[in-house]
Parts: sequence; structure tokens; C-alpha cells
Amino acid sequence: MIKIKSVTWITLLLTLLSMNAFAGDVDLKPIPLELPKPMFVGTPQNLNVPNLEKPLGEARPDFLAPAGTQNVALDKSVISTDDFPIIGEIEMITDGDKDAADGSYVELGPFVQHVTIDLEAKHTIYAVVIWHFHKQARVYFDVIVQVSNDPEFKDGVTTIFNNDHDNTSKLGKGKDMNYVETAEGKLIDAKGVEGQYVRCFSRGNSNNDLNHYIEVEVFGKPVK
Repeated sequence: MIKIKSVTWITLLLTLLSMNAFAGDVDLKPIPLELPKPMFVGTPQNLNVPNLEKPLGEARPDFLAPAGTQNVALDKSVISTDDFPIIGEIEMITDGDKDAADGSYVELGPFVQHVTIDLEAKHTIYAVVIWHFHKQARVYFDVIVQVSNDPEFKDGVTTIFNNDHDNTSKLGKGKDMNYVETAEGKLIDAKGVEGQYVRCFSRGNSNNDLNHYIEVEVFGKPVK
């Protein structure tokens, strides 16, 4: 008689549960994510950054979400802790332009800064994709993404990503890893959280103390 270790059954169960993350007979489709042209300029520097995730080494697989999921952040209102960006306008963060060239990104001041997107209604959010800057290899520090129905983010806040491993930004220690910016952007699994507002933090980068945003896309569906 062949004995099967219980851990095998546990692993199988977890796999089946993950395949049914959006329960029932939900029709899952790849989100309509269009990537910009890669544009690294010069030779990438040796990034001496702790807790840095390894490159995937291949194209990121499609992210599946319920059919009808769209970028609900396109052309939506954005506010920032920096009212007067050094370069660009805050509205550019949701204008659909993900190119890395000059004129396509917003440059905010140093230290901890954040931008907040108003989706104008409560949405079920499946993924958030952020492009900070992909003209050269950089790592942005203390990247934190939160969702809430409260525009002040005082109540009902859900953190869907946090790589501030030492709580420098005073929003709690995060367990996510630092990553190198690329034209693919950083895709964050929001796991179907509901909210009207999406807030993104950062605290400078491996090249300088400034904060940048090219685009933020939020893939979801309105809550009926």
C-alpha cells in the first residue's frame, strides 16, 4: 500500500483553492494591459539594494480577472502631497501615456510622497499596475499601495502592497520585496478588494531622493 504524505494533500487543496479565487463559474480573462516600449538608456548600474527580488527572466504571464475588467483609473482625478511637481502635471498619472521619454512623467519632491486616485465610485479592484520610471534601471523605496472608501484614508484602509521593510515611512513594516523598474511596470494583485480611492506612496529611489510617476492603472469593475 502506497502512503501519501499529508503535506501533498494540503498542497493540492491550496492549489485548488487558489484556482477558485474568484468563486463560482466566473469567466476569467487576461486584463487588457498594454505595455509601453522598453527604453533603458545606458548601462544599468550595480544596484546595491537589500531585499531585492530577482528578475523573472521572461515576460510576465497574463493576469486573469473576471471578464469585463478594465482600467478604471483612466483620466480619473489625482491629487498629491506635492501640489507643485518639479516636472509635469499630476493629471499625467492617469492619462494613458506610459512612455518613458521626457514629457511623459511627473517628478515629485523628496522624502515620502503619495498620490491618490479617485475612481469616483466603489469598485472591485483586481490589480494595480504602477510605472514610476523606466528610462533606466532604478529601485523606488517604500512603495506602499492602499485602497479605501475614505478619501482621508483614516478608516477602512486595506494595504495591498508594502515593501517598506523597516517602517521608515511609518505605515507599518511590509513583507513585499524591492524591485527594479521596467517597462512592464509593477503589477500588484489586489485580490478583489473594494474601494473608491487608491493611494500610492514612495520615498525616493536608488538614483536620487525624488519621486516619479509615469502612470498608475487600476483594473477593476464597479460594485453594483
